[in-house]
Amino acid sequence: MKTSVAMDFVLLAALWGASFLLMKMGAAEFGPFVTAFLRVFLASLFLLPLLLWQQQIPALRAKLGPILMVGVLNSGLPFALYCFAVLHINTGLSAILNATVPLWGALVAWVWLRDRPNGSRIMGLMIGFVGVAALAWDKASFSGADPLSGLAVLACLTATLLYGIAASFTKKYLDGTPAMANAAGSQIGGSLVLLLPALMTVPAKMPSFNAWTAIILLAFFCTAMAYILFFRLITRMGPARTVTVTFLIPVFGVAYGSVLLDEALSLSMLVFGAVIVLGTALATGVLRVPWAASSGTLHKNSKQRTPH
Repeated sequence: MKTSVAMDFVLLAALWGASFLLMKMGAAEFGPFVTAFLRVFLASLFLLPLLLWQQQIPALRAKLGPILMVGVLNSGLPFALYCFAVLHINTGLSAILNATVPLWGALVAWVWLRDRPNGSRIMGLMIGFVGVAALAWDKASFSGADPLSGLAVLACLTATLLYGIAASFTKKYLDGTPAMANAAGSQIGGSLVLLLPALMTVPAKMPSFNAWTAIILLAFFCTAMAYILFFRLITRMGPARTVTVTFLIPVFGVAYGSVLLDEALSLSMLVFGAVIVLGTALATGVLRVPWAASSGTLHKNSKQRTPH
């Protein structure tokens, strides 16, 4: 991997890892829906001039309906779910659960696109979901100190399932659509689906300067800039290798939460997080078990998405 590509790769993981921390800071004062709306709306304001500069408005117009739907599935709803989740579980746990995106992507592609995985990848799916079940069982609760922590874990997993659906939807309906049209248009779609819930939950008290700062950083760096990096990496190193950024995101997410929010890092998070990453590595084909290999490929050339 060339130095410039490696720097983009690490920077993307660092930006998406920081999104969990910034969502928590913003949602604590703005609420989940307003935080998610401002994230996609401000990101779209940044991306639209780039769309005009690259003369991709016709590409956006040609596929407007599917692109807006991707925005709902890949930005609007998942961001709102994560904004709710980080108010009830720590950011490190939410970042670890985000590593299940390729697992859901593989499963959805298998069911919807008939993109059957080989034996090694099926093993990865099984290992990954065992890790998820164990981690959720250990951390989720519908009683105790925070009775909503169980719903928060379910919200994270629902968000990652939506990312997986968005990946197959993109492959089926938007294959060949220019990257910037997808990136900018999807943020518009996310803004539209979140507009009404955001208007209904506007905070009565003006949020603090720190909360506004978190929102602006989240929108411009963790969303707009991250999308640009993501699609640039797909072009330079291919979707199959780009999706491995999922493995690095939890490292940054856990580190930010531990250092900046003094969040506890438990042994179960480390162990089950490692199991999830192992399963994801097998499910995406990064790791292979020779004796388990058989016919079938999975997402070798698909544009799988892993935003957070």
